[in-house]
Amino acid sequence: MGMRKGEVFGLRWADVDFDAEELAIGWQLQRVANRLIHKERTKTDGSTDVLPLPGPCSAALRLRKGQQAVARQAAGKEWTSSGLVFTTRTGRPIEPRNVNRAFEARCAAAGVPVIRVHDTRHTCGKLLAALDIHPRVAMQILRHSRISITMEIYTEIPSESTRAALKRLGDHLHRPGDKGTGMAS
Repeated sequence: MGMRKGEVFGLRWADVDFDAEELAIGWQLQRVANRLIHKERTKTDGSTDVLPLPGPCSAALRLRKGQQAVARQAAGKEWTSSGLVFTTRTGRPIEPRNVNRAFEARCAAAGVPVIRVHDTRHTCGKLLAALDIHPRVAMQILRHSRISITMEIYTEIPSESTRAALKRLGDHLHRPGDKGTGMAS
């Protein structure tokens, strides 16, 4: 969904509406002076928005909710109720630096190039461009304040081979009859 790392870690369950399939982005988690701060302002005024929640994201969030319930039960009295979607095993906010290390390890284990977590936001913008999503729509999804940011930094004109690869990926991920997140086994 092209969210900033601070927006992901600041996401609250109260901001996820499974019935309407929407996600409100209006909070962020930031490290300030050796403290993690959960604050209501996002990077830009346009960053606070309600976006449709794609099926795979909804399925992943439902899975996360179940994982967190198991962690809450296992932690018992050690659980800290924060209302955050992504927490440690004891309910506390996640340390962003730990996510960077874990992300790098998972990229390496998957045999894919290691990129920065923030680069996944760039990937979202590039995928939107490759799928011929109108730049104004991509701007809204990425919550940029200016279209020039979307056009100059996050998009590139895809090659025909990129388009063919994305079509194959889409066909593979959304085959009729698949269960769960729609991903093929």
